[in-house]
Amino acid sequence: MLFTVRKDLGLLALRLGTGGVLMAHGSQKLFGWFGGGGIDGTAKAMEHMGFRPGRQSAIAAGLGEAGGGALLALGLATPAAGAAAAGAMAGAVAVHAPAGFFAQGGGFEYPAFLGFAAAALGVTGPGRYSFDHLGGHKVDRPAAIAVAFTLSAIAATVVVKRRNAALAEAAESAAPGDGAP
Repeated sequence: MLFTVRKDLGLLALRLGTGGVLMAHGSQKLFGWFGGGGIDGTAKAMEHMGFRPGRQSAIAAGLGEAGGGALLALGLATPAAGAAAAGAMAGAVAVHAPAGFFAQGGGFEYPAFLGFAAAALGVTGPGRYSFDHLGGHKVDRPAAIAVAFTLSAIAATVVVKRRNAALAEAAESAAPGDGAP
């Protein structure tokens, strides 16, 4: 088997696996499929985790995962898909980071891996067996990669900073008073 065929088959397998897992997780958030909470349940969970407003956060996370995953699986708009999924996973990493690295203890290992795999696909490209290839890679260009990942990094940074501020404010208001009248 030629090296290029092997590489393209490997990228297809990675895209289908990563995209499929992301689609499943996003579908839990958006539609309540696979035991998920749907928009309402996810919105409540997002609020509890410090993401405000919860409904918009649930929709954004669900679209980043399900939409980014679907596009990755198809190999369509791959830089934007990889960047969107990686950005969504950055929010999940922020939630799980206090529990350490390993997933068995609630850590960030799993969302970090999904984010890195999505980012790698977004940067590397989808390979020959993709809609991007069929369309002449019009969206899969260096400028698209730079713009997509820059915007995703900015958005993820803003979202995580807002969440951290909301958590700090909640902790401050829940802290017992200093005893002053």
